[in-house]
Amino acid sequence: MDHPETTHFGYQTVNATEKARKVAGVFDSVADKYDLMNDLMSFGVHRLWKRFAVSLSGVRPGERVLDLAGGTGDLSARLLPLVGPKGLVVLSDINARMLSEGCRRLTDQGAVGNIAYVQIDAEQLPFPDSTFDCMTIGFGLRNVTRKERALADMYRVLKPGGRAIILEFSHPIAPGLKSAYDLYSFTVLPTLGQWVAGDAASYRYLAESIRMHPNQQTLLQMMEVAGFERCQCFNLTGGIVAVHRGYKF
Repeated sequence: MDHPETTHFGYQTVNATEKARKVAGVFDSVADKYDLMNDLMSFGVHRLWKRFAVSLSGVRPGERVLDLAGGTGDLSARLLPLVGPKGLVVLSDINARMLSEGCRRLTDQGAVGNIAYVQIDAEQLPFPDSTFDCMTIGFGLRNVTRKERALADMYRVLKPGGRAIILEFSHPIAPGLKSAYDLYSFTVLPTLGQWVAGDAASYRYLAESIRMHPNQQTLLQMMEVAGFERCQCFNLTGGIVAVHRGYKF
């Protein structure tokens, strides 16, 4: 439903208008340690997940790409060489501190000319219809309160022939993996978060938010309801992560 009175913040039930504030608090807390924690939590494998997601995008020189909930710019950094000097990557995030980290990082890497930065809400994209050739969202959809609304707006701003790439934690499918993954998520991650970022609670939320996120098949169905066609799901690392791709025709 478009305006739920309550929603989930991890395992908590909260007012829908409160979730965005709580999520903002999480990322305000971890922004300066976000990249380091990604490396530690995934043993560096997140780089392979992101590389694979970008390989599915089919981005070509001269295209316009929206990196939604792009945070510190990992996907944008990989997309910039693909669009070339005549293309454009728009790095966006709802969180000002995360976007600032992304801007600083990409500027340090020499990104100029074909990159723009904008602070936006994924549920209310401030772009005209049919603006982008491709859209990516990496590890951000699970933090969106009204995912159906975000998917519909993603579809709206894509051009005909455009692609949406959703990289997100998902639900393990490999036999025996779930119990080991749960043990790691609810014991190691909060402890690591406390040691490195001084914040166990945010990484406990991370583990909980993953469990509350729609599974692979449900997200495929949600994309189809939003209008996407030829939707596919690619499981990575036994389903711990999945990449969903859909087209607008």
